[in-house]
Amino acid sequence: MTARHAASVTIGDAHLRLYCPGIQTMGMALEVPRFTIDMLDDFPSDGNRYELLAGILLVTPAPSNMHQVVATRLVGMLFNALGAGRLAQVVAVGAIQCGENTQLQPDILVSPASFPPGTHWRDISGWWLAVEVLSPSSRIYDREVKRAAYLALGVEEYWLVDPRDHSVEVWKRGQVQCRRAVRSLTWRPSGLTSEIVIDLDEVFRDIDGDDYGT
Repeated sequence: MTARHAASVTIGDAHLRLYCPGIQTMGMALEVPRFTIDMLDDFPSDGNRYELLAGILLVTPAPSNMHQVVATRLVGMLFNALGAGRLAQVVAVGAIQCGENTQLQPDILVSPASFPPGTHWRDISGWWLAVEVLSPSSRIYDREVKRAAYLALGVEEYWLVDPRDHSVEVWKRGQVQCRRAVRSLTWRPSGLTSEIVIDLDEVFRDIDGDDYGT
Protein backbone atom coordinates (compact mmCIF):
# COMPACT_ATOMS: atom_id res chain seq x y z
CA MET A 1 0.00 0.00 0.00
CA THR A 2 1.21 3.49 -0.78
CA ALA A 3 0.40 6.97 0.50
CA ARG A 4 1.55 10.55 0.08
CA HIS A 5 4.30 11.52 2.49
CA ALA A 6 3.31 14.33 4.85
CA ALA A 7 5.14 16.84 6.97
CA SER A 8 3.93 19.71 9.11
CA VAL A 9 5.35 23.16 9.77
CA THR A 10 4.34 26.17 11.85
CA ILE A 11 4.51 29.71 10.46
CA GLY A 12 3.35 32.49 12.74
CA ASP A 13 0.09 31.31 14.28
CA ALA A 14 -0.67 28.88 11.46
CA HIS A 15 0.07 25.15 11.59
CA LEU A 16 0.44 23.86 8.03
CA ARG A 17 0.44 20.25 6.90
CA LEU A 18 2.40 19.63 3.72
CA TYR A 19 1.70 16.76 1.36
CA CYS A 20 4.61 15.84 -0.87
CA PRO A 21 3.57 14.84 -4.39
CA GLY A 22 5.88 11.84 -4.50
CA ILE A 23 4.44 8.47 -3.53
CA GLN A 24 6.16 6.79 -0.60
CA THR A 25 5.81 3.31 0.87
CA MET A 26 3.88 3.19 4.12
CA GLY A 27 5.74 1.88 7.12
CA MET A 28 9.05 3.54 6.24
CA ALA A 29 10.29 6.26 8.59
CA LEU A 30 11.56 8.89 6.16
CA GLU A 31 13.47 11.96 7.25
CA VAL A 32 12.32 15.05 5.34
CA PRO A 33 15.44 17.00 4.25
CA ARG A 34 15.62 20.62 5.42
CA PHE A 35 17.19 23.40 3.37
CA THR A 36 18.07 27.07 3.80
CA ILE A 37 17.68 30.01 1.43
CA ASP A 38 21.45 30.17 0.94
CA MET A 39 21.45 26.57 -0.27
CA LEU A 40 19.12 27.44 -3.14
CA ASP A 41 22.05 29.06 -4.94
CA ASP A 42 23.53 25.59 -5.39
CA PHE A 43 20.48 24.19 -7.18
CA PRO A 44 20.70 23.76 -10.97
CA SER A 45 19.35 26.37 -13.39
CA ASP A 46 17.12 23.81 -15.07
CA GLY A 47 13.92 25.81 -15.48
CA ASN A 48 12.28 24.39 -12.36
CA ARG A 49 11.12 26.71 -9.60
CA TYR A 50 12.70 25.86 -6.23
CA GLU A 51 10.98 27.26 -3.15
CA LEU A 52 11.29 26.68 0.59
CA LEU A 53 8.63 26.54 3.27
CA ALA A 54 10.13 26.18 6.75
CA GLY A 55 13.06 24.33 5.18
CA ILE A 56 10.94 21.95 3.11
CA LEU A 57 11.69 22.06 -0.61
CA LEU A 58 8.86 22.70 -3.07
CA VAL A 59 9.71 22.04 -6.72
CA THR A 60 7.50 22.88 -9.69
CA PRO A 61 8.32 22.58 -13.41
CA ALA A 62 8.87 25.52 -15.72
CA PRO A 63 5.58 27.27 -16.58
CA SER A 64 3.85 26.75 -19.92
CA ASN A 65 3.44 29.46 -22.54
CA MET A 66 -0.27 29.76 -21.69
CA HIS A 67 0.59 30.24 -18.01
CA GLN A 68 3.03 33.02 -18.86
CA VAL A 69 0.60 34.78 -21.21
CA VAL A 70 -2.04 34.94 -18.47
CA ALA A 71 0.50 36.09 -15.85
CA THR A 72 1.98 38.74 -18.16
CA ARG A 73 -1.41 40.21 -19.02
CA LEU A 74 -2.36 40.42 -15.36
CA VAL A 75 0.92 41.94 -14.22
CA GLY A 76 0.62 44.54 -16.99
CA MET A 77 -2.82 45.58 -15.74
CA LEU A 78 -1.62 45.78 -12.16
CA PHE A 79 1.41 47.82 -13.15
CA ASN A 80 -0.68 50.25 -15.19
CA ALA A 81 -3.02 50.71 -12.23
CA LEU A 82 -0.38 50.89 -9.48
CA GLY A 83 3.22 50.90 -10.62
CA ALA A 84 2.95 53.62 -13.23
CA GLY A 85 1.57 55.99 -10.58
CA ARG A 86 4.22 54.92 -8.07
CA LEU A 87 1.56 53.59 -5.70
CA ALA A 88 3.14 50.15 -5.34
CA GLN A 89 5.88 47.85 -6.56
CA VAL A 90 4.54 45.22 -8.97
CA VAL A 91 6.94 42.41 -9.88
CA ALA A 92 6.85 39.06 -11.61
CA VAL A 93 8.22 36.71 -10.33
CA GLY A 94 8.57 37.98 -6.73
CA ALA A 95 10.04 36.47 -3.58
CA ILE A 96 8.76 36.38 -0.01
CA GLN A 97 11.49 35.54 2.49
CA CYS A 98 11.08 34.75 6.16
CA GLY A 99 14.03 33.81 8.34
CA GLU A 100 16.68 31.53 6.91
CA ASN A 101 14.53 28.73 5.50
CA THR A 102 11.36 30.14 3.89
CA GLN A 103 11.34 31.61 0.40
CA LEU A 104 8.19 31.49 -1.71
CA GLN A 105 8.03 32.89 -5.24
CA PRO A 106 4.57 34.00 -6.34
CA ASP A 107 3.99 34.58 -10.04
CA ILE A 108 3.10 38.19 -9.19
CA LEU A 109 3.86 40.13 -6.02
CA VAL A 110 2.59 43.60 -5.09
CA SER A 111 4.12 45.48 -2.17
CA PRO A 112 3.76 49.08 -0.95
CA ALA A 113 5.80 51.74 -2.74
CA SER A 114 7.47 52.55 0.58
CA PHE A 115 9.90 49.73 -0.26
CA PRO A 116 12.12 51.13 -3.06
CA PRO A 117 13.46 48.85 -5.81
CA GLY A 118 16.81 48.44 -4.04
CA THR A 119 15.21 46.80 -0.99
CA HIS A 120 16.29 43.20 -0.39
CA TRP A 121 13.51 40.63 -0.48
CA ARG A 122 14.03 39.76 3.21
CA ASP A 123 13.41 43.39 4.23
CA ILE A 124 10.03 43.70 2.49
CA SER A 125 6.84 43.09 4.46
CA GLY A 126 3.19 44.09 4.44
CA TRP A 127 2.62 42.71 0.95
CA TRP A 128 -0.66 43.82 -0.61
CA LEU A 129 -1.07 40.91 -2.98
CA ALA A 130 0.40 37.57 -4.06
CA VAL A 131 -0.86 35.89 -7.22
CA GLU A 132 -0.39 32.36 -8.49
CA VAL A 133 -1.57 31.23 -11.92
CA LEU A 134 -2.64 27.62 -11.52
CA SER A 135 -0.87 24.95 -13.56
CA PRO A 136 -1.61 21.22 -13.67
CA SER A 137 1.69 20.58 -11.90
CA SER A 138 1.25 23.21 -9.18
CA ARG A 139 -2.45 23.11 -8.26
CA ILE A 140 -1.98 21.23 -4.98
CA TYR A 141 0.89 23.43 -3.78
CA ASP A 142 -0.79 26.68 -4.83
CA ARG A 143 -4.21 25.90 -3.38
CA GLU A 144 -3.52 23.73 -0.33
CA VAL A 145 -0.02 24.72 0.82
CA LYS A 146 1.05 28.12 -0.45
CA ARG A 147 -2.33 29.78 0.12
CA ALA A 148 -2.19 29.19 3.87
CA ALA A 149 1.51 30.06 3.97
CA TYR A 150 1.14 33.39 2.16
CA LEU A 151 -1.66 34.54 4.45
CA ALA A 152 0.20 33.36 7.57
CA LEU A 153 3.32 35.25 6.48
CA GLY A 154 1.38 38.51 6.27
CA VAL A 155 0.18 38.79 2.67
CA GLU A 156 -3.01 40.87 2.69
CA GLU A 157 -4.69 39.11 -0.24
CA TYR A 158 -4.02 36.04 -2.37
CA TRP A 159 -5.38 35.37 -5.85
CA LEU A 160 -5.55 31.93 -7.44
CA VAL A 161 -5.95 32.48 -11.17
CA ASP A 162 -7.48 29.50 -12.97
CA PRO A 163 -7.16 29.45 -16.79
CA ARG A 164 -9.33 26.32 -16.97
CA ASP A 165 -12.58 28.10 -16.10
CA HIS A 166 -11.46 31.73 -16.48
CA SER A 167 -11.92 32.55 -12.82
CA VAL A 168 -9.99 33.95 -9.85
CA GLU A 169 -10.31 32.82 -6.24
CA VAL A 170 -9.77 35.77 -3.89
CA TRP A 171 -8.53 34.91 -0.39
CA LYS A 172 -8.12 37.58 2.30
CA ARG A 173 -6.27 37.44 5.58
CA GLY A 174 -8.56 36.71 8.49
CA GLN A 175 -11.34 35.26 6.33
CA VAL A 176 -12.15 31.55 6.17
CA GLN A 177 -13.86 31.60 2.78
CA CYS A 178 -12.88 32.96 -0.59
CA ARG A 179 -14.91 34.75 -3.21
CA ARG A 180 -14.81 33.74 -6.85
CA ALA A 181 -14.50 36.39 -9.52
CA VAL A 182 -15.38 36.00 -13.21
CA ARG A 183 -15.50 38.57 -16.01
CA SER A 184 -14.05 41.28 -13.73
CA LEU A 185 -12.36 41.64 -10.36
CA THR A 186 -12.59 44.72 -8.14
CA TRP A 187 -9.77 45.20 -5.64
CA ARG A 188 -8.81 47.88 -3.15
CA PRO A 189 -5.64 47.39 -1.11
CA SER A 190 -5.74 48.72 2.43
CA GLY A 191 -3.13 51.34 1.48
CA LEU A 192 -5.32 52.93 -1.21
CA THR A 193 -8.55 54.92 -1.16
CA SER A 194 -9.67 54.00 -4.69
CA GLU A 195 -10.62 50.69 -6.26
CA ILE A 196 -8.89 48.89 -9.10
CA VAL A 197 -10.95 46.93 -11.63
CA ILE A 198 -9.29 44.06 -13.48
CA ASP A 199 -10.87 42.99 -16.78
CA LEU A 200 -10.73 39.19 -16.55
CA ASP A 201 -12.21 38.78 -20.03
CA GLU A 202 -9.05 40.45 -21.34
CA VAL A 203 -6.78 38.42 -19.04
CA PHE A 204 -8.24 35.17 -20.42
CA ARG A 205 -8.71 36.33 -24.00
CA ASP A 206 -8.12 33.42 -26.45
CA ILE A 207 -7.24 31.11 -23.54
CA ASP A 208 -8.80 27.67 -24.07
CA GLY A 209 -9.20 26.03 -20.68
CA ASP A 210 -9.63 22.61 -22.30
CA ASP A 211 -5.99 22.77 -23.40
CA TYR A 212 -4.71 23.49 -19.89
CA GLY A 213 -4.89 20.01 -18.39
CA THR A 214 -6.40 18.94 -15.10
